[in-house]
Amino acid sequence: MEHPVSLKPYLACSLVLALVAFGCSASNGGGGEGRRAEAARSEAKGQVVKVTLSGDKQVPPVQTKATGSGTITVGQDKSVSGSVTTKGVDGTVAHIHDGPADKTGPVIIPLTKNGDTWSVPPGAKLTDEQYKDFQAGNLYVNVHSAANKGGEIRGQLTPGK
Repeated sequence: MEHPVSLKPYLACSLVLALVAFGCSASNGGGGEGRRAEAARSEAKGQVVKVTLSGDKQVPPVQTKATGSGTITVGQDKSVSGSVTTKGVDGTVAHIHDGPADKTGPVIIPLTKNGDTWSVPPGAKLTDEQYKDFQAGNLYVNVHSAANKGGEIRGQLTPGK
């Protein structure tokens, strides 16, 4: 005995919809949804800034052979992540500060140490005002030492470079 409602049209319709969906994805090189998701993740990731630290960037400048380099990322949601690695300095503390290149400024994010690498702690975020300062290039990273308590090496966070 046949059911009053046949499943054949529903199955055919589902098959057509599946083929259309696959065709749309395949027609743009495949993985259209994957690329959109990747673009969204990239946008959420925010601005990635490479930073180089040296004594001559300190205020006032410091004579040292110490150096540092790293990457700091500031997300659209103002989240901050990343790290810097130093050479030639026994760092005691390191921070991200709010201040232009020619001035010192307050600490806004203390960094955590693991060997010669200083990392932004999980959950770090900028305030709206700090985010504006970041966009203007007015945040910096510096590493302090016993010999240079005010900071031995420094690097300005300059978005877009």
